[in-house]
Amino acid sequence: MSTIKEEMPVLVRHEGDWIGTYTVVDAEAKIIDKYESHLTCQFPEDGSSPYYQINRYKWADGKVEEYEFPGMYQDKKLLFDTERINGEAWEIDDSTVVLKFTYKGQPEIYVLEMIYLSPDNNYRSRTWHWFKNGKLFQRTLIQEERMG
Repeated sequence: MSTIKEEMPVLVRHEGDWIGTYTVVDAEAKIIDKYESHLTCQFPEDGSSPYYQINRYKWADGKVEEYEFPGMYQDKKLLFDTERINGEAWEIDDSTVVLKFTYKGQPEIYVLEMIYLSPDNNYRSRTWHWFKNGKLFQRTLIQEERMG
């Protein structure tokens, strides 16, 4: 039986903790939000799920948010179906993962994310393109580095 670790080697290279900054811009590239992040990507050994991610966000005004994303695996794709999102991720080359997801409370919106991992596995650059009814309305630009 094939496993996520065998069939998604780029995703496996993301395992660990990442710190960074999210910058949200509107369609004209005007900054509309900016906040810090700490993400944990893991492959639980206990068999609870093939993949598990925890996203922690912190704004300058003290606001904090945390979300957990258990992932399922099927046909070389990472699948998410949580209270918050529904989506799937797949590898497109030896350094890039693409994720497409929707927020369950906003079915008219979908996000297309590209995640690039540096050859040394220490830096990630990510972009989210946000579409509402098929039209781009904002982007999220993310720079991250692996926690030592």
